[in-house]
Amino acid sequence: MLQSACRSSYKGVKFKTTRCVFSVGREDHMKRFILFVLFCLLICASHLWAQTQRVVDIPTRHKVIERIILLEPDTPKAAVVLFAGGHGGLQISPDGNLTWGKGNFLVRSRQLFASSGLVVAVADAPSDRQNPPYLDRFRQTPEHVMDIRAVVAWLKKRSKVPVWLVGTSRGAESAAFIATQLTPADGGPDGIVLTATMLTETRGNRPVPEMPLDRVRIPVLVVHHKQDGCEYCRPADLPRLMNKLTATPQKELITFDGGENVGDPCEAMAYHGFNGIEREVVRKIADWIMRRSDTMQ
Repeated sequence: MLQSACRSSYKGVKFKTTRCVFSVGREDHMKRFILFVLFCLLICASHLWAQTQRVVDIPTRHKVIERIILLEPDTPKAAVVLFAGGHGGLQISPDGNLTWGKGNFLVRSRQLFASSGLVVAVADAPSDRQNPPYLDRFRQTPEHVMDIRAVVAWLKKRSKVPVWLVGTSRGAESAAFIATQLTPADGGPDGIVLTATMLTETRGNRPVPEMPLDRVRIPVLVVHHKQDGCEYCRPADLPRLMNKLTATPQKELITFDGGENVGDPCEAMAYHGFNGIEREVVRKIADWIMRRSDTMQ
């Protein structure tokens, strides 16, 4: 009997592991044996991209922590802090499970960012906002700025790479507002990416184009779906956002089409959440970040 196993590991990084055991009896079964080996190798290889994630609690304000899900590739060129939309209360458990937001575009795409060579920190609501309304009407407050400033500082100290804030939908409000309040010299991000941005609002929250964007002096990438059907994110309103970014050294709008449009037009499985084109969207975002991060180090 011949036995073997395939395991997934690469350059000291821990990955999800698949163990495959097979046996062969007689020579006339060789074809079946070879096909099974190939299948085993394919399954193992499919896990190579999946970075092991862990949970980190970062102290921020007095008696407050910011919990993140952290993914670290071997030789990162930059780091990204990902902000989900909606109320933003992921309620990350100590073992990394999420009570809410698993399907959010950025949350479900976190492994794609990590496999692109980026350190990934998925941000939850802080420990004193772990009940409704979570981040609702909190994203544009000094306390939110302090919390994320602590996350940025922790990432820079640990990874020694530029740190970018990436927000989607209402998460873009977090990224944009923090960039209006902090420069890199003040402990702020080195750049921001705004995806499926809230261009108008009705909840009393200030939409991104109404923020003091003339204070943003870091690179800004805006990513949007051409068919975004969310009433607060109409593509026709994008010029108002782009025209307000008057002080940034680099800005670009990248639009996408295609994918699948399922359910509520303002939710994650609609065009609003780049459903079905996640890999292409993340690749473009990661390339844009890394090209500019190379000049910052």
